[in-house]
Amino acid sequence: MEHVTLDVTDGVATVTLDHPEMRNALTSGVATDLIAAMDEVPDDARCVVLAGNGSTFCAGGDIDAMVEGLDSDAPAHERVQRIVDETAGAVRAVATCDLPTVAKIHGPAYGAGGALAIACDVLLASESASISFGFRQVGLNVDSGASHLLPRMVGENVAKELLFTGELIDAERADEVGLFNQVYTDDEFDARVSGTVDRIASGPTVALRQSKRLVEQGPTSSLDEAIENEAAAQIVSASTDDHEEGVRAFVASREPEFDGE
Repeated sequence: MEHVTLDVTDGVATVTLDHPEMRNALTSGVATDLIAAMDEVPDDARCVVLAGNGSTFCAGGDIDAMVEGLDSDAPAHERVQRIVDETAGAVRAVATCDLPTVAKIHGPAYGAGGALAIACDVLLASESASISFGFRQVGLNVDSGASHLLPRMVGENVAKELLFTGELIDAERADEVGLFNQVYTDDEFDARVSGTVDRIASGPTVALRQSKRLVEQGPTSSLDEAIENEAAAQIVSASTDDHEEGVRAFVASREPEFDGE
């Protein structure tokens, strides 16, 4: 992979967009590499962190490719298919990961880069972070799955506002509307993110995977269906070594040491 790196340390798989000269835009190469990196996250990983190298998290779609497409007179359906296969494909690869995912956002996340950020389960931002869904700026409607992901986070009316205006909102505003889980000062950003990631990665991995899936199913489930789904998942979680460790640690008034199994 040329423009995305994958590092796995202590169960944390860090996937970094590494094309700072293009502000980590989802060019064909970056998008393809990101899909490959997510596919290569090892089975024994316990958490995935998505970050961007440099001053920008992700500058969104590949504007140069859009210009080339217009200049080549390529039909619209061919140009859109690239978005579906590559840009949206990269967002889908992150959104469908069954491990807990954390977006580490320092600097702007534009357009499809915003969609990539909200594809993660937990969004941790520095005070220098910003985010937009400015597809309108290039005369396009929302894409890359943001029409599905964004309303679930901020509600339909706020989602429409962000899409209609294309406004680049700062970290404070993003925190207010529920896009960012936490905003940290630039000085403490790395340390605070590491603390949260370590907490997630040291958890009972099987149970957290089940919880992620159940929460995602929740909006389309009735209460009775949710309870049934939880019970079925609990059979899996209750059969793990981590469940036994958690119970015994609780009784002994000590911190559990989950091994992810």
